Amino acid sequence: MEIVATKHEQIIRHIRSLEVGHKISVRQIARELKVSDGTAYRAIKAAEQNGLVSTIDRVGTIRIEEKRKDNSDRLTFAEVINIVDGQVLGGRDGLHKTLNKFLIGAMQLEAMMTYTEADSLLIVGNRTKVHELALKAGAAVLITGGFDTEDYIKKIADEKKLPIMSTRYDTYTVASMINRAIYDQMIKREIVFVEDIYTPFAAVHYLHPDDQVKRWYELNRLTTHTRFPVIDRNHRLRGMVTSRDIIGKDDEATIESIMSDNPVTVKEKTSLAYISHTMVWEGVEIIPVVDHRKKLRGIVSRQDVLKALQQTQHQPQLGETLDDIVASKLKVKKDDHSKFTIKITPQMTNQIGTLSHGVLTTIITESSRKLLLYLRKGDMVVENLTTYFIKPVQIDSLLTIKPKVLEIGHIYAKIDSEIYQEEKIVGKGLLTVQLIEHIEGK
Repeated sequence: MEIVATKHEQIIRHIRSLEVGHKISVRQIARELKVSDGTAYRAIKAAEQNGLVSTIDRVGTIRIEEKRKDNSDRLTFAEVINIVDGQVLGGRDGLHKTLNKFLIGAMQLEAMMTYTEADSLLIVGNRTKVHELALKAGAAVLITGGFDTEDYIKKIADEKKLPIMSTRYDTYTVASMINRAIYDQMIKREIVFVEDIYTPFAAVHYLHPDDQVKRWYELNRLTTHTRFPVIDRNHRLRGMVTSRDIIGKDDEATIESIMSDNPVTVKEKTSLAYISHTMVWEGVEIIPVVDHRKKLRGIVSRQDVLKALQQTQHQPQLGETLDDIVASKLKVKKDDHSKFTIKITPQMTNQIGTLSHGVLTTIITESSRKLLLYLRKGDMVVENLTTYFIKPVQIDSLLTIKPKVLEIGHIYAKIDSEIYQEEKIVGKGLLTVQLIEHIEGK
């Protein structure tokens, strides 16, 4: 049976087919694809969330280059204009282009041009000659302080298809805003999503509701797992069948009569951390990956998750989150691998200069994780955590963390943590965790 794409999917497919830099409007999409304005609007917004288009005030929506994992730290000029809340003075046709680096024009003209190159962004004030030479060198220009530029400069920008933009912010603020955006994207690049690790639909073994139980046995001989998604003829997920479901069932019975309804599912943009927790909590070896219409996109397995977790522990860190900072500062005591030390830095404190409750939680969690890894019990997912301060902890304090395993089994562990400063206890925590390596399939 031929599967007919929904109107939403048709619009997304159409947007993907457009050339980078193409301008898009709701009315245009609605007219060309014969859909309502509302349907077109929702699809364009979905495309924007997926990084296919970018919408700019006073310019409109344009098709931009899709972000890949290896270039997700590069910004388009369209994204830059949104970040700095600016306006486009000329060169709109180049807004889809990405910048390799940005430069601050705070030096003499000759020296500045030495560093200005193609595909870069020059951040500069009201210096018309600099604007001209930068555009001719292949660089876009962002004018700070809310200044305009000459009409002939705008004409050069249009001819070169290089944006010249203006923002009301000063140079330092603009550079900080762009740098922060790049930093955030670098952190996002480190985050592993289901879409990075799952098995796509084309390689998935699945069942239909009207299949018979004997078909499950056929698939079971072809795979290493015992759970199979059940889909209808339009690829929509209807349920799951496991070895537990087929025990004692007649070979001629239909899959629909024995399958489990409403199985746990994830989306392509679900994070690795979330799905690892879900697998442990639900005790499953396979989870279906679906889209917003419950169509099966693939499956993610326990092996996929464990392999990804191992890889993320060894990958280079491009941007640091607070958890990264705490983990990097947490040191094992040389004389006792069950004790850890950490020095409190300004990033770890709250507005009154004492250790924040969130960082206390991270310190307890990370030290417990390191202890379990040392004991060769594998990684963990926190199920329950109780923490409390006994005394406030100041900046530059050196803390000693003493996690102790109270109870451990095949799946669960309980860990008690005490935090000391100069031999005086300042905080405590009690964790109940599940061990990732011991996920049991159903």
